[in-house]
Amino acid sequence: MRCTKYLTLLTGLGLAFASPALALTGTEGPAHGMAMHGEPKYGPAFSHFDYVDPGALKGGEDVRSVTGTFDSLNPFIIQGNPASGVGLIYDTLTTSSADEAFTQYCLLCATMNVPDDRSWVEFELRDDAFWHDGEPITPADVIFSFNVLREKGAPFYRFYYRDVTKVEQTGPRNVKFTFGADQNPELPLIIGQLRIFPAHYWETRDFGKTTLDIPLGSGPYRISDVKVGRSITLERVPEYWGRNHPTNIGRNNIDTMRFEYFRDPGVARIALISGDIDRAGENSSKAWATEFVDTKPVQDGKLLLEEFAHERTAPIQGFVFNLRKPMFQDRRVREALTNAFDFEWSNKNLFYDAYIRTDSFFDNSELGSSGLLQDAGAEEREILERFRDQLPEDLFTKEYVPPATDGSGTRGIRGNLRTAAKLLEDAGWVIRDGTRVNAETGEAFQFEILLGSQTFERIALPFARNLDRLGIEAKVRVVDASQYRARTDSFDFDMISGIWGQSESPGNEQLDYWSSAAAERDGSRNQAGIADPVIDALIELVIAAPDRESLIQRTRALDRALIWGKYVIPHWHIESDRIVYWDRYGIPEIVPRSGIQLDTWWLDPEKAEDIRAYRGSR
Repeated sequence: MRCTKYLTLLTGLGLAFASPALALTGTEGPAHGMAMHGEPKYGPAFSHFDYVDPGALKGGEDVRSVTGTFDSLNPFIIQGNPASGVGLIYDTLTTSSADEAFTQYCLLCATMNVPDDRSWVEFELRDDAFWHDGEPITPADVIFSFNVLREKGAPFYRFYYRDVTKVEQTGPRNVKFTFGADQNPELPLIIGQLRIFPAHYWETRDFGKTTLDIPLGSGPYRISDVKVGRSITLERVPEYWGRNHPTNIGRNNIDTMRFEYFRDPGVARIALISGDIDRAGENSSKAWATEFVDTKPVQDGKLLLEEFAHERTAPIQGFVFNLRKPMFQDRRVREALTNAFDFEWSNKNLFYDAYIRTDSFFDNSELGSSGLLQDAGAEEREILERFRDQLPEDLFTKEYVPPATDGSGTRGIRGNLRTAAKLLEDAGWVIRDGTRVNAETGEAFQFEILLGSQTFERIALPFARNLDRLGIEAKVRVVDASQYRARTDSFDFDMISGIWGQSESPGNEQLDYWSSAAAERDGSRNQAGIADPVIDALIELVIAAPDRESLIQRTRALDRALIWGKYVIPHWHIESDRIVYWDRYGIPEIVPRSGIQLDTWWLDPEKAEDIRAYRGSR
């Protein structure tokens, strides 16, 4: 079973509180939805989510840009580069709201039933849901979908679903998932997120292989056109079974969506400014500050740049050490290299002071640790004290603050580099003839920073120059999307710039991010190769949290252990979504806590006609 050895570790450390009787509850009979903690915000008779406009118009065409390429329409396996938007053709058993931490509402299911101990979940399927070919969606489809993902899907699925011990049809339209004995109270909600595939379509096809055949779905969109590596077009399904479902009202409003692929983000921006692209998110602070503002469409008020504030947990992004490499296994080395990254200089000279330095794996939320441990909550302190002999002493005596400079560059970072040099010498890396070498073997300290986009080259190169001042040779290499994915999936790298999205309700995904088991599994998100039984045990505590307050305390304990482990050189984050769009849309007034929801936008006929005429006159 998952976590048996970790629960043994917890017991041996005297963590009697680690597995209390769960304060969580089930659904008390068949229900329309379920919250991870507490009750769903929306009751059984709700008509739509608060952050949509139920009167949103349907129609029109929308063109978006994607950087990279694609060669597959199967995003559920490890092979190939899947096209954007494919997930829109499939429905799930349940769907989430964007204004709650973690709540699932029935979509393909009419009801879901969960006992108080959350040891199983049973879904009763709707009797009016059907595939795009008119065939009804059945329990056989649900069972097929679960089994095929676990058997032929990306390795992540086998890991994610391995606590499911049985899936069976229990009635004409009922499917029951039974779980193992270990506590994992979010599993009923996770199973609800299962995408459902048509068994009758796949019975003559191999789900485990890449494909460019247009697959059959049941969702709000179908794929209408594919130009391999260049574009994919999806069209709204007028007869979509779920078009009047409360979770879909005010959403999926555009008739035709086309994703155009560009090899270079700069070219994609030119296409946006010229009107060939209608809207795009912008991740580059330099582009946001310089590449749009002086263009005629922006000055004319036709192309808009808007920041939409959000309250979601910031992703953890940073330069990722591959601990599978011997040179990075010493924490002092990792701490030394962290001192060589000059965020303040980068923010001032590259980012136009747009970003906030990240100092937590769960930043911008109540889940992140902060301050001294002695001032933390009782449960956080209690948990970490039990692991004191296995965690860095600094965790217990210091507040975590990333190394900082005055932003002046070469002179401003001198103190940090002196600190780094001392740490490297203590770890056995000394200077000989101007080169940092291993004192015992004479091996030079050199490694490669692997990037999948030229955008990050301007951040990595100044970092490499600072490392050169320490006698370390760091080569920056940019590869195409296919090669980058292949190398990162097989952990064939020294260092990358990685990012992990974080939930407002952390749980099972943390196993894939940081656990020992994931470190050994190709294709996992544990690119850092963290294999620490204490981290494993802390993840298990997060998963088994009995209530929201305990989840916060346990996540902070995990966060503190991760940040003091120096596995990542933290980068930065921003507390808003930056969108560049032509002024042709209607947008709901409410932005939910999770951020802007582009699928709630619609084409305003008068605005769209004005933009069409403006583009035509240029």
